[in-house]
Amino acid sequence: MAGYTGTREDHLRRLRRVEGQIRGLQRMVEEDKYCIDILTQVSAANRALQAFALELLEEHMAHCVAEAIAKGGNEADVKIKEASDAVARLVRT
Repeated sequence: MAGYTGTREDHLRRLRRVEGQIRGLQRMVEEDKYCIDILTQVSAANRALQAFALELLEEHMAHCVAEAIAKGGNEADVKIKEASDAVARLVRT
C-alpha cells in the first residue's frame, strides 16, 4: 500500500487545481496576456507543485521509509537513499 493512500483524494484535488493553473497559463498565452502576469502564474503553479511534492515526500518518509527502517536490513538503506535522492531532485528544481 502506498503511503499516500489515505490522502489520495486530497492529492488528486490538489493536482486538479494545478492542472487548472496550467490550463490558465495556456489561455493567457493564447490571449497574449502581459509577460509578467504569466510569469506570476508560473510561479504560483510551481509553488503548488512543490507543496504537493513536499507533502507526498513527508508521507513517503512517515510510511514507506519508517516501515523499512522498522524492518531493518538492506530495504531500509534503499528507502533512505530513495528519499534522499528525491529531496535532492526537489532542491535542484
